[in-house]
Amino acid sequence: MTIKIVCVGKLKEKYFKAAIAEYAKRLSRFTKFSIVEVADEKAPEKLSAAQMDQVMTTEGDRILGKIKDKEYVIALAIKGRERASEVFAQELKDLATYGHSDVTFVIGGSLGLSPTVLQRANDQLSFGQLTLPHQLMRVVLSEQIYRAFMINEGSPYHK
Repeated sequence: MTIKIVCVGKLKEKYFKAAIAEYAKRLSRFTKFSIVEVADEKAPEKLSAAQMDQVMTTEGDRILGKIKDKEYVIALAIKGRERASEVFAQELKDLATYGHSDVTFVIGGSLGLSPTVLQRANDQLSFGQLTLPHQLMRVVLSEQIYRAFMINEGSPYHK
């Protein structure tokens, strides 16, 4: 199985980079894991609705440029479906079992994901109604992917 996270913006904080590196190392025994960053669109602090749409469209095009047709795409979206870790683990296992060995997670920019990215997604995942920094979301998602593999292995990590 290959797991990729496509996200908007650069990871700057050393502590987030260190956490991601740790989970990438742990995941290497289960999967080929990678994170692909696309540039965020520069925008003024206050945007009109049309400007917001343009920013999301531009970032969305960049995201879609990093996704291949064969990839199973899970978009992180507040309106997505929440799951327990055990359910998430089973879903990843089922994807691999039933022919979806290339799974891509997408984390949008500060304005969210464009409608075209959400339409391309095979599924939407929510981590709840809380707003989290996108950099932190990468760490949380990486940990949950690792947790899923540990659950599927029967490891006590999840306890």
